[in-house]
Amino acid sequence: MIPAMNTQDAHTHFFGHSFFSTLAKLSPRPDDEDTLLAEVSERAGLEIPDADPIAHADRWLAEMDTSQVQRMVTFASLPTEAEAVAAAARHGAGRLVPYTVVDPTAEKSLAFAEKALSEMGFRGLLLFPAMHHFDVSGAAMDPFYDLAHQHNAPIVVHCGVLQVKLRDLVGLPRPYDLSYANPLSVIPAGNRFPELTFVIPHFGGGFFREALMAGLQCENVMLDSSSSNSWMVSDPGMLSLSRIFRKVIDAIGADRILFGTDSCTFPRGYRTDIRDLQLEALRSAGATDGQITRIYSENMLALLP
Repeated sequence: MIPAMNTQDAHTHFFGHSFFSTLAKLSPRPDDEDTLLAEVSERAGLEIPDADPIAHADRWLAEMDTSQVQRMVTFASLPTEAEAVAAAARHGAGRLVPYTVVDPTAEKSLAFAEKALSEMGFRGLLLFPAMHHFDVSGAAMDPFYDLAHQHNAPIVVHCGVLQVKLRDLVGLPRPYDLSYANPLSVIPAGNRFPELTFVIPHFGGGFFREALMAGLQCENVMLDSSSSNSWMVSDPGMLSLSRIFRKVIDAIGADRILFGTDSCTFPRGYRTDIRDLQLEALRSAGATDGQITRIYSENMLALLP
């Protein structure tokens, strides 16, 4: 059993008002921001959060209490959301662990990452190489990894299939190039920075074999279990979630799996359905109670004390 109020979720998105507002401002559509957000709300069946990040943080904290979640990583999914997520994390008194997305191709992105880790309280960085078109192991990334190492900050590298339905709803183009999103690309960086932890979410997002190979090659690579893992429909091996857990445990061990749900919007709120589905899959895979506790709790506590 998972200890009550001790679940540690390593992958959620804050998705505060500033996130939606930024997407609306970037939209090529002629609608004003309020009109566009009202349409997005109706079409997607979601609520646009209050402009006050503290109010939104309180809503997430209440969800965590109801769902018996002690702490969760919460992403600023755009750099413009960083201020709101930092404020929410301070308000959460350690229960909301803030990471921010960084676009290494953007001007002053290194300065932004340094401020986030040094001054704003962020604990980790999130990279989208398929979105921003960069080599995650290229030499240009070394200053970011040096900075993360200085702050003991994990690096989450989104690999595989990338779908951002909210971008589609506001009419933004799809710049995703999966040639940048292979987990094998993490290996050179993992070997150059052996004391830095790299996390590949969603079991590689369709590159499952490659994610396992990255973990086998680099002891500092972890996988997270977040989302519904819908990429499984494209896997020629017809994998099930229980088989995925079994293969990862056998290949790199339960100590390098981080539990996550990818919870992000309301009224859906915290994804207890995904949490329970993963727990059922782990038991079906023959995971021991000790392995389940490590995946749901102890591994994130070790990574982010």
